Amino acid sequence: MTKIFAHRGSKGTHPENTLASFKEAVHVGSDGIELDVHLTKDGQLVVIHDETVDRTTNGTGEIRNLTLAKIKDLDAGSWYNATFAGEKIPTLEEVLLLLKELGFNGQLNIELKTDIIQYEGLVEKCLALQGTQTCPFAIVYSSFNPYTLVELKKIKPSQEIGLLFESKEWANKGDAILKKESYHPDLKLLDWTLDWNKNQLPLRVWTVNEDKDINRCFELQIEAIFTDYPEKALQLKENYER
Repeated sequence: MTKIFAHRGSKGTHPENTLASFKEAVHVGSDGIELDVHLTKDGQLVVIHDETVDRTTNGTGEIRNLTLAKIKDLDAGSWYNATFAGEKIPTLEEVLLLLKELGFNGQLNIELKTDIIQYEGLVEKCLALQGTQTCPFAIVYSSFNPYTLVELKKIKPSQEIGLLFESKEWANKGDAILKKESYHPDLKLLDWTLDWNKNQLPLRVWTVNEDKDINRCFELQIEAIFTDYPEKALQLKENYER
């Protein structure tokens, strides 16, 4: 049955990519959790979607130009709702430790955000951190930049990866150069991907929020969906199975 991945945590109900959002994702029973990773000015792995802090904090500036200390001074919760005031941008290590503490045993999808900025050392730092942790959950890496995933596979051939794409051009480009275990297509490309996926690799589709789209993915037996509303999707899944 289709797995439910919480997109940036429970993004629809909590400030995205925060510990509060990931706690909620685990609390509602998500099969998987997705997050995004960038590198700070001082080479620290932080979990945030955008290349800048402008949209999801009370600060401004590019992640690559800010130190971790500066980033930790920012409020990453109030923009969403005042009840989340004081939430911080977490480091990847903090998220791994939280998920271990909560007993999460599903899949963690780490998106390497190298499609706009080429963070030197990002891949190596993620794999090095992963190597220091004994996690009860599986880790899969994804990226819109297939060259980043090629780099990762050279370092660790056994690591599971998924090719993210939102255009046919980049789907074909990535497919041609990359050994991968799954495709992660934009929902709008689902029908095209179903025809294109000749090797029948598992599909993990993003971002699936509407009831009709969620149920259609169940009917198509899609391997997984990324959704901003994991609790709702899990309830729909329970109803569908009944």
